[in-house]
Amino acid sequence: KLEKWVIDRRIQQMAAEGVVFETGVEAGVDISGRYMQRTFDAILLATGAGVPRDLDVPGRDLRGIRFAMDFLVQQNRRNAGELAPTGEEILAQGKNVVVIGGGDTGSDCIGTARRQGANEIVQIEILSQPPLRRRPDNPWPTWPQVLATSSSQEEGCRRLWDVATKAFVGEEGSVKKLRCVRLEWSEPDEKGRRTFREIAGSEFEIEAELVLLAMGFVHLEHGPLVEELGLDRDGRGNLRVAPNYMTSVPGVFAAGDSMTGASLVVRSIDSGRLAAAAVDAYLS
Repeated sequence: KLEKWVIDRRIQQMAAEGVVFETGVEAGVDISGRYMQRTFDAILLATGAGVPRDLDVPGRDLRGIRFAMDFLVQQNRRNAGELAPTGEEILAQGKNVVVIGGGDTGSDCIGTARRQGANEIVQIEILSQPPLRRRPDNPWPTWPQVLATSSSQEEGCRRLWDVATKAFVGEEGSVKKLRCVRLEWSEPDEKGRRTFREIAGSEFEIEAELVLLAMGFVHLEHGPLVEELGLDRDGRGNLRVAPNYMTSVPGVFAAGDSMTGASLVVRSIDSGRLAAAAVDAYLS
């Protein structure tokens, strides 16, 4: 989301400080994990949680249903003058757009779709609409569980709460509408967990020629590097680390979303600093 000149400035500073950047290299594919272990005294994996949460419902294979990051990354490249190949463009211009997911990534999709000239934008969220003010069970200084409206949402979209997608409906292989149902949530149990049920007779449809899945990310990619190094993972698929951020393999560390799952950038920055200190202590 940062202005790219800010990122370029930081990269230039890091390069001047001695960091060597190798771009166009997929670790574990272009270079093996064993090669990296022989060549470097320590390895830090800061790959993020790159596997998006999918929606396994009928019609998921229709054209026009895309992951949010595919849409957003392509627009960033378009802004930089790098156009997608013909036939691979993901564009909202003149389309009815549905964004599934109510978080920050969903908001970015709304703003980008609006700038591209979308016809109508609907954002649906499976959770209930938060209150306008703090509830008694959400006192300061806990994080305020209140309704937030992003600048992208203010630019124009319709927000629906307590809604689940049951199926996608298409014509000639492309998505045309969503079949949805309204939900009713239970009160929290003793552990704060709630369950939902579908409200009978509440089914409805939403027209859409572009559907963007922005439902968060589950864990880092379990690709060749992770498999080759034999790194232990927790029950959610994240890298398991010790208090000093070392993985199950000596000399291999992890930081950020690769070990916590999808979270906030400030937490990734913090864990990156702590992991750097841990690597320094290990090398010393």
